[in-house]
Amino acid sequence: MKMLMEDIKSRRFQRVYLLTGEETYLRNQYRKRLRDALLDPEDTMNASVFEGKGILPGQVIDLAETMPFFAERRVIELQDSGFAKNACPELADYIPNIPETTCLILTESEVDKRGRVYKAVKKSGRVVEFKRQNERTLERWVLGTLKKEGKNIREETMQAFLQRTGADMERIDRELEKLLCYTMDREVVTLEDVEAVCSEQTENRIFDMIQAVTDRDQKRALNLYADLLAMKEPPMRILALITKQFNRLLLLKALSGQGTEKQRMAEAAGVPPFALGKYLAQCRRYTEEQLRQAVEDCVEADERVKTGRMGDQLGVELLIVKYSAEAPRTKR
Repeated sequence: MKMLMEDIKSRRFQRVYLLTGEETYLRNQYRKRLRDALLDPEDTMNASVFEGKGILPGQVIDLAETMPFFAERRVIELQDSGFAKNACPELADYIPNIPETTCLILTESEVDKRGRVYKAVKKSGRVVEFKRQNERTLERWVLGTLKKEGKNIREETMQAFLQRTGADMERIDRELEKLLCYTMDREVVTLEDVEAVCSEQTENRIFDMIQAVTDRDQKRALNLYADLLAMKEPPMRILALITKQFNRLLLLKALSGQGTEKQRMAEAAGVPPFALGKYLAQCRRYTEEQLRQAVEDCVEADERVKTGRMGDQLGVELLIVKYSAEAPRTKR
Protein backbone atom coordinates (compact mmCIF):
# COMPACT_ATOMS: atom_id res chain seq x y z
CA MET A 1 0.00 0.00 0.00
CA LYS A 2 2.88 2.32 0.83
CA MET A 3 4.56 1.67 -2.52
CA LEU A 4 1.29 2.35 -4.34
CA MET A 5 0.95 5.70 -2.58
CA GLU A 6 4.53 6.54 -3.57
CA ASP A 7 3.69 5.75 -7.21
CA ILE A 8 0.69 8.07 -7.06
CA LYS A 9 2.58 10.83 -5.27
CA SER A 10 5.62 10.72 -7.56
CA ARG A 11 3.49 10.03 -10.66
CA ARG A 12 5.88 7.26 -11.61
CA PHE A 13 3.39 4.57 -12.50
CA GLN A 14 3.82 0.88 -13.24
CA ARG A 15 2.32 -0.49 -16.43
CA VAL A 16 0.33 -3.12 -14.55
CA TYR A 17 -1.16 -3.32 -11.04
CA LEU A 18 -2.87 -6.15 -9.20
CA LEU A 19 -4.99 -5.00 -6.25
CA THR A 20 -6.15 -7.85 -4.05
CA GLY A 21 -6.79 -8.85 -0.44
CA GLU A 22 -9.69 -9.31 1.97
CA GLU A 23 -10.35 -5.63 2.67
CA THR A 24 -12.73 -4.67 -0.15
CA TYR A 25 -13.17 -1.09 1.08
CA LEU A 26 -9.46 -0.26 0.89
CA ARG A 27 -9.11 -2.12 -2.39
CA ASN A 28 -11.82 -0.02 -4.01
CA GLN A 29 -10.67 3.24 -2.45
CA TYR A 30 -7.12 2.82 -3.72
CA ARG A 31 -8.32 1.62 -7.12
CA LYS A 32 -10.21 4.91 -7.51
CA ARG A 33 -7.22 6.93 -6.30
CA LEU A 34 -4.93 5.18 -8.76
CA ARG A 35 -7.34 5.52 -11.68
CA ASP A 36 -7.93 9.23 -11.00
CA ALA A 37 -4.18 9.83 -10.76
CA LEU A 38 -3.56 8.04 -14.03
CA LEU A 39 -6.33 9.68 -16.02
CA ASP A 40 -8.67 12.65 -15.84
CA PRO A 41 -11.93 11.29 -14.32
CA GLU A 42 -13.85 12.95 -17.18
CA ASP A 43 -11.77 11.23 -19.87
CA THR A 44 -14.02 8.40 -21.03
CA MET A 45 -12.26 7.95 -24.37
CA ASN A 46 -9.18 6.37 -22.79
CA ALA A 47 -10.81 4.48 -19.90
CA SER A 48 -12.17 0.96 -20.21
CA VAL A 49 -13.69 -1.19 -17.45
CA PHE A 50 -14.37 -4.93 -17.71
CA GLU A 51 -16.21 -6.72 -14.89
CA GLY A 52 -16.72 -10.37 -14.02
CA LYS A 53 -15.78 -13.64 -15.65
CA GLY A 54 -15.97 -14.20 -19.39
CA ILE A 55 -13.62 -11.37 -20.39
CA LEU A 56 -11.67 -12.27 -23.54
CA PRO A 57 -7.89 -11.83 -23.05
CA GLY A 58 -7.48 -11.07 -26.75
CA GLN A 59 -9.91 -8.17 -26.50
CA VAL A 60 -7.97 -6.71 -23.55
CA ILE A 61 -4.66 -7.10 -25.38
CA ASP A 62 -6.00 -5.45 -28.55
CA LEU A 63 -7.24 -2.52 -26.49
CA ALA A 64 -3.92 -2.26 -24.63
CA GLU A 65 -2.10 -2.01 -27.96
CA THR A 66 -4.32 0.90 -29.07
CA MET A 67 -2.70 4.32 -28.71
CA PRO A 68 -4.49 6.70 -26.31
CA PHE A 69 -6.58 9.49 -27.83
CA PHE A 70 -4.99 12.87 -27.05
CA ALA A 71 -3.79 11.66 -23.63
CA GLU A 72 -0.61 10.37 -22.01
CA ARG A 73 -1.97 6.90 -21.45
CA ARG A 74 -4.89 4.52 -21.73
CA VAL A 75 -6.25 2.87 -18.55
CA ILE A 76 -7.84 -0.59 -18.63
CA GLU A 77 -9.52 -1.98 -15.51
CA LEU A 78 -10.35 -5.65 -14.99
CA GLN A 79 -12.51 -6.31 -11.94
CA ASP A 80 -12.91 -9.86 -10.57
CA SER A 81 -11.97 -11.30 -13.94
CA GLY A 82 -10.58 -14.49 -12.40
CA PHE A 83 -7.37 -14.14 -14.44
CA ALA A 84 -5.22 -13.94 -11.31
CA LYS A 85 -6.76 -17.12 -9.89
CA ASN A 86 -7.31 -19.29 -12.95
CA ALA A 87 -4.82 -19.96 -15.71
CA CYS A 88 -4.66 -17.29 -18.43
CA PRO A 89 -1.39 -17.91 -20.31
CA GLU A 90 -2.23 -15.40 -23.05
CA LEU A 91 -2.44 -12.51 -20.56
CA ALA A 92 0.51 -13.79 -18.51
CA ASP A 93 2.71 -13.78 -21.63
CA TYR A 94 1.54 -10.31 -22.63
CA ILE A 95 2.03 -8.53 -19.27
CA PRO A 96 5.83 -7.99 -19.66
CA ASN A 97 5.13 -6.39 -23.06
CA ILE A 98 2.44 -3.88 -22.07
CA PRO A 99 3.30 -0.57 -23.80
CA GLU A 100 4.21 2.49 -21.75
CA THR A 101 1.09 4.22 -23.06
CA THR A 102 -1.16 1.69 -21.27
CA CYS A 103 -1.82 0.94 -17.62
CA LEU A 104 -3.64 -2.28 -16.76
CA ILE A 105 -5.32 -2.47 -13.33
CA LEU A 106 -6.57 -5.85 -12.10
CA THR A 107 -8.77 -5.72 -9.00
CA GLU A 108 -9.29 -9.28 -7.80
CA SER A 109 -10.88 -10.70 -4.66
CA GLU A 110 -9.14 -14.06 -5.20
CA VAL A 111 -5.67 -14.81 -6.54
CA ASP A 112 -3.35 -17.77 -6.90
CA LYS A 113 0.13 -16.63 -5.90
CA ARG A 114 1.57 -19.63 -7.71
CA GLY A 115 -0.19 -18.70 -10.95
CA ARG A 116 1.52 -17.19 -13.99
CA VAL A 117 -0.55 -13.99 -14.06
CA TYR A 118 0.24 -13.21 -10.42
CA LYS A 119 3.94 -13.89 -10.96
CA ALA A 120 3.98 -11.83 -14.16
CA VAL A 121 2.44 -8.81 -12.42
CA LYS A 122 4.80 -9.14 -9.47
CA LYS A 123 7.80 -9.19 -11.82
CA SER A 124 6.69 -6.50 -14.30
CA GLY A 125 4.44 -4.26 -12.18
CA ARG A 126 3.12 -4.02 -8.66
CA VAL A 127 0.99 -6.36 -6.51
CA VAL A 128 -0.79 -4.64 -3.62
CA GLU A 129 -2.54 -6.76 -0.96
CA PHE A 130 -5.11 -5.06 1.25
CA LYS A 131 -5.42 -7.06 4.47
CA ARG A 132 -8.02 -6.82 7.22
CA GLN A 133 -7.01 -4.02 9.56
CA ASN A 134 -6.28 -4.65 13.23
CA GLU A 135 -8.37 -3.23 16.06
CA ARG A 136 -6.07 -0.30 16.76
CA THR A 137 -6.05 0.81 13.11
CA LEU A 138 -9.84 0.57 12.90
CA GLU A 139 -10.24 2.60 16.09
CA ARG A 140 -7.93 5.31 14.74
CA TRP A 141 -9.86 5.40 11.47
CA VAL A 142 -13.24 5.67 13.23
CA LEU A 143 -11.92 8.36 15.60
CA GLY A 144 -10.45 10.31 12.70
CA THR A 145 -13.73 10.19 10.79
CA LEU A 146 -15.72 11.34 13.83
CA LYS A 147 -13.28 14.14 14.67
CA LYS A 148 -13.55 15.52 11.13
CA GLU A 149 -17.26 15.93 11.90
CA GLY A 150 -16.54 17.51 15.32
CA LYS A 151 -17.55 14.41 17.30
CA ASN A 152 -16.00 12.14 19.89
CA ILE A 153 -16.65 8.68 21.31
CA ARG A 154 -15.80 6.89 24.56
CA GLU A 155 -13.68 3.72 24.56
CA GLU A 156 -16.52 1.41 25.68
CA THR A 157 -18.82 2.87 23.03
CA MET A 158 -16.13 2.32 20.39
CA GLN A 159 -15.85 -1.34 21.43
CA ALA A 160 -19.63 -1.79 21.25
CA PHE A 161 -19.66 -0.17 17.80
CA LEU A 162 -16.91 -2.44 16.44
CA GLN A 163 -18.53 -5.50 17.99
CA ARG A 164 -21.63 -4.70 15.94
CA THR A 165 -19.83 -3.91 12.69
CA GLY A 166 -16.96 -6.38 12.75
CA ALA A 167 -13.71 -5.54 10.96
CA ASP A 168 -15.23 -4.97 7.51
CA MET A 169 -14.38 -1.34 6.66
CA GLU A 170 -17.17 -1.07 4.10
CA ARG A 171 -19.69 -1.98 6.77
CA ILE A 172 -18.04 0.35 9.30
CA ASP A 173 -18.23 3.21 6.78
CA ARG A 174 -21.98 2.63 6.25
CA GLU A 175 -22.69 2.43 9.98
CA LEU A 176 -20.62 5.57 10.65
CA GLU A 177 -22.72 7.47 8.12
CA LYS A 178 -25.87 6.37 9.96
CA LEU A 179 -24.39 7.44 13.31
CA LEU A 180 -23.41 10.87 11.98
CA CYS A 181 -26.90 11.47 10.60
CA TYR A 182 -28.51 10.29 13.84
CA THR A 183 -26.37 12.34 16.22
CA MET A 184 -26.59 15.52 14.10
CA ASP A 185 -25.32 18.48 16.20
CA ARG A 186 -24.35 16.47 19.29
CA GLU A 187 -20.60 16.25 19.99
CA VAL A 188 -20.46 12.87 21.77
CA VAL A 189 -21.60 9.57 20.27
CA THR A 190 -23.12 7.46 23.05
CA LEU A 191 -23.73 3.76 23.56
CA GLU A 192 -27.46 4.47 23.23
CA ASP A 193 -26.81 5.98 19.77
CA VAL A 194 -24.93 2.88 18.66
CA GLU A 195 -27.66 0.56 19.92
CA ALA A 196 -30.36 2.71 18.31
CA VAL A 197 -29.05 2.89 14.74
CA CYS A 198 -26.22 0.43 14.14
CA SER A 199 -27.33 -2.87 12.67
CA GLU A 200 -26.02 -6.03 14.21
CA GLN A 201 -24.31 -8.45 11.85
CA THR A 202 -26.05 -11.72 11.14
CA GLU A 203 -22.73 -13.34 12.04
CA ASN A 204 -22.91 -11.64 15.44
CA ARG A 205 -26.29 -13.22 16.09
CA ILE A 206 -24.89 -16.56 15.01
CA PHE A 207 -22.05 -16.02 17.50
CA ASP A 208 -24.58 -15.15 20.21
CA MET A 209 -26.62 -18.21 19.32
CA ILE A 210 -23.60 -20.51 19.57
CA GLN A 211 -22.66 -18.79 22.82
CA ALA A 212 -26.12 -19.70 24.10
CA VAL A 213 -25.58 -23.28 22.92
CA THR A 214 -22.25 -23.57 24.75
CA ASP A 215 -23.89 -22.12 27.86
CA ARG A 216 -26.60 -24.81 27.54
CA ASP A 217 -29.13 -21.96 27.35
CA GLN A 218 -31.53 -23.66 24.98
CA LYS A 219 -34.29 -21.08 25.30
CA ARG A 220 -32.00 -18.20 24.29
CA ALA A 221 -30.45 -20.24 21.45
CA LEU A 222 -33.87 -21.02 19.99
CA ASN A 223 -35.06 -17.42 20.46
CA LEU A 224 -32.04 -16.16 18.54
CA TYR A 225 -32.74 -18.70 15.81
CA ALA A 226 -36.32 -17.42 15.63
CA ASP A 227 -34.94 -13.85 15.36
CA LEU A 228 -32.75 -14.85 12.43
CA LEU A 229 -35.71 -16.47 10.67
CA ALA A 230 -37.76 -13.33 11.31
CA MET A 231 -34.97 -11.33 9.67
CA LYS A 232 -35.65 -13.47 6.56
CA GLU A 233 -32.37 -15.32 6.89
CA PRO A 234 -32.63 -18.61 4.94
CA PRO A 235 -32.14 -21.61 7.24
CA MET A 236 -29.46 -23.02 4.94
CA ARG A 237 -27.45 -19.81 5.22
CA ILE A 238 -27.80 -20.01 9.01
CA LEU A 239 -26.61 -23.62 8.86
CA ALA A 240 -23.66 -22.57 6.70
CA LEU A 241 -22.71 -19.91 9.25
CA ILE A 242 -23.05 -22.38 12.15
CA THR A 243 -20.82 -24.81 10.25
CA LYS A 244 -18.32 -22.03 9.56
CA GLN A 245 -18.33 -21.09 13.25
CA PHE A 246 -17.68 -24.65 14.43
CA ASN A 247 -14.92 -25.05 11.83
CA ARG A 248 -13.39 -21.81 13.07
CA LEU A 249 -13.56 -22.99 16.70
CA LEU A 250 -11.96 -26.28 15.69
CA LEU A 251 -9.08 -24.43 14.00
CA LEU A 252 -8.61 -22.10 16.97
CA LYS A 253 -8.67 -25.06 19.36
CA ALA A 254 -5.82 -26.69 17.44
CA LEU A 255 -3.80 -23.47 17.15
CA SER A 256 -4.29 -22.71 20.83
CA GLY A 257 -2.99 -26.16 21.71
CA GLN A 258 0.11 -25.45 19.62
CA GLY A 259 0.77 -22.20 21.50
CA THR A 260 0.27 -20.03 18.42
CA GLU A 261 0.62 -16.26 18.91
CA LYS A 262 -2.76 -14.53 19.15
CA GLN A 263 -2.35 -12.20 16.17
CA ARG A 264 -1.55 -15.19 13.95
CA MET A 265 -4.51 -17.09 15.35
CA ALA A 266 -6.84 -14.22 14.49
CA GLU A 267 -5.45 -14.01 10.95
CA ALA A 268 -5.68 -17.77 10.38
CA ALA A 269 -9.27 -17.93 11.61
CA GLY A 270 -10.32 -14.75 9.80
CA VAL A 271 -11.60 -12.99 12.92
CA PRO A 272 -10.88 -9.43 14.10
CA PRO A 273 -8.23 -9.43 16.86
CA PHE A 274 -10.54 -7.66 19.31
CA ALA A 275 -13.05 -10.54 19.04
CA LEU A 276 -10.52 -13.35 19.47
CA GLY A 277 -10.98 -13.58 23.25
CA LYS A 278 -14.65 -14.51 22.91
CA TYR A 279 -13.90 -17.20 20.33
CA LEU A 280 -11.21 -18.70 22.56
CA ALA A 281 -13.63 -18.69 25.49
CA GLN A 282 -16.06 -20.74 23.38
CA CYS A 283 -13.25 -23.13 22.42
CA ARG A 284 -12.54 -23.90 26.06
CA ARG A 285 -16.05 -25.29 26.46
CA TYR A 286 -15.34 -28.07 23.94
CA THR A 287 -12.78 -30.78 23.42
CA GLU A 288 -11.24 -30.99 19.96
CA GLU A 289 -13.14 -34.23 19.33
CA GLN A 290 -16.45 -32.61 20.29
CA LEU A 291 -15.83 -29.80 17.81
CA ARG A 292 -15.07 -32.32 15.06
CA GLN A 293 -18.34 -34.08 15.89
CA ALA A 294 -20.22 -30.78 15.71
CA VAL A 295 -18.80 -30.12 12.23
CA GLU A 296 -19.76 -33.65 11.13
CA ASP A 297 -23.31 -33.14 12.42
CA CYS A 298 -23.57 -29.87 10.49
CA VAL A 299 -22.44 -31.57 7.28
CA GLU A 300 -24.92 -34.41 7.88
CA ALA A 301 -27.78 -31.94 8.46
CA ASP A 302 -26.86 -30.16 5.22
CA GLU A 303 -26.94 -33.46 3.32
CA ARG A 304 -30.31 -34.47 4.78
CA VAL A 305 -31.89 -31.18 3.78
CA LYS A 306 -30.43 -31.20 0.27
CA THR A 307 -31.54 -34.79 -0.36
CA GLY A 308 -35.05 -33.98 0.80
CA ARG A 309 -34.98 -36.20 3.86
CA MET A 310 -35.63 -33.25 6.18
CA GLY A 311 -36.96 -29.70 5.96
CA ASP A 312 -34.34 -26.94 6.22
CA GLN A 313 -35.89 -25.09 9.18
CA LEU A 314 -36.37 -28.30 11.17
CA GLY A 315 -32.88 -29.58 10.33
CA VAL A 316 -31.21 -26.49 11.80
CA GLU A 317 -33.55 -26.43 14.81
CA LEU A 318 -32.76 -30.04 15.70
CA LEU A 319 -29.05 -29.28 15.51
CA ILE A 320 -29.46 -26.32 17.89
CA VAL A 321 -31.60 -28.37 20.28
CA LYS A 322 -29.04 -31.19 20.37
CA TYR A 323 -26.09 -28.98 21.22
CA SER A 324 -27.88 -26.68 23.64
CA ALA A 325 -29.42 -29.55 25.62
CA GLU A 326 -26.25 -31.43 26.40
CA ALA A 327 -22.55 -31.52 25.68
CA PRO A 328 -21.79 -32.75 22.15
CA ARG A 329 -21.11 -36.47 22.07
CA THR A 330 -18.52 -38.22 20.00
CA LYS A 331 -19.50 -41.11 17.77
CA ARG A 332 -18.47 -44.57 18.86
